[in-house]
Amino acid sequence: MTQQTLLDPRTVRIAEMLADARERTLLLIAPLPEAELRAQHNPLMGPILWDLGHISHFEELWLLRNLEGPVEFGEMPGMFNPFEHPRRVRGQLQLPTLAETLEVMADVRRRVMAKLAVLELDSADPLLRDGYVFHMVAQHEYQHNETMLQALQLKTEGWYRAPRARAFGEPAWTPSGMVRFPGGEVENGTDDRSAAYDNERPRHAVRLAPFDIDVTPVTNGAYLEFMDAGGYRERRWWSDEGWGWAQETGAESPQFWERDGGEWRVRSMDRVEPLDPRRPVCHVCCHEAEAFARWAGKRLPTEHEWEAAASWDPATGTKRAYPWGDEAPTAEDANLDQLAFATAPVGTFPRNVSPIGCYGMIGDVWEWTASDFRAWPGYQTFPYPEYSEVFFGSEYRVLRGGSWATRPG
Repeated sequence: MTQQTLLDPRTVRIAEMLADARERTLLLIAPLPEAELRAQHNPLMGPILWDLGHISHFEELWLLRNLEGPVEFGEMPGMFNPFEHPRRVRGQLQLPTLAETLEVMADVRRRVMAKLAVLELDSADPLLRDGYVFHMVAQHEYQHNETMLQALQLKTEGWYRAPRARAFGEPAWTPSGMVRFPGGEVENGTDDRSAAYDNERPRHAVRLAPFDIDVTPVTNGAYLEFMDAGGYRERRWWSDEGWGWAQETGAESPQFWERDGGEWRVRSMDRVEPLDPRRPVCHVCCHEAEAFARWAGKRLPTEHEWEAAASWDPATGTKRAYPWGDEAPTAEDANLDQLAFATAPVGTFPRNVSPIGCYGMIGDVWEWTASDFRAWPGYQTFPYPEYSEVFFGSEYRVLRGGSWATRPG
């Protein structure tokens, strides 16, 4: 007689989550020869081969070494430590071969699966409780998927031939205008300790004055009006820092827009298409976003205003996990999950609407806010300072909402 051990369903879900993250990583790099994975295409982003090595080293650190005893490091010292080797210098490192890198990734994953099978997820250890550390590692790989796509978009030649799997039809509707948030006390943040980052905690009360907010993200068509009105040439729309940036860069349009005769065209990876005025404008910096807002007689929302507009229902005084409700996003809810490799026209996802009527606050594009990245009241660093704490201050601006390159997880 044999005895069969039934796996905890949570263990199965974690294994599936980690496998899904790795499957996507390998799908994204599949079209690329090793020389392109090794190359540094832009100083803003390191070689993709470095990202692959860092993914496995981070997984080994947090799912093997740091679960054996006291947390030793937040980022393991050596070649794949992002603080020892900032992005701009990673192209100078003597990186291992792709075959060696993939073998390390596979070996670490085999050892992680063996450990997962015997771990106690009901442990009092906050790293293990509810599988937190496994969510953290999966999200870390998702983040590097997005970083890799950023690097590939920045290639100036030999554009990345994306393995596209999704296209969009005509939008179901065309929302427009502005909507009013009535103000009052709302609850922002979360107390979730299974997957949320420390900078998203804790849930806390915020009192907001009434404000108006656009129903949709700024579209290409609206931004083109700003450009046609001389927005990049008019000093009055720009902050001092923003005007200095505009003069230094000579920018006259969002990145990856190009004129072809009298027509604007936009590149996303290897696809160059006529500008679609219905799509959200992408690849503008905070200075451009602020200048556009001033030209339009508006301003960027604070992060608290943005979150309230995305999730708070003034009629019931309750907060939703997502704009449409508490159900996790699917492919029918938002343009997430990368495989479109581009934004979708506004109105494509009729369910992606917040309680007050804002469309598309998850997916398509990250959205600029007016807020610096700072700790919320009651913030506690977890699981290590380099996770969030070292980035607090005026050097980083808060983005919200996720993009087409953001995994739903």
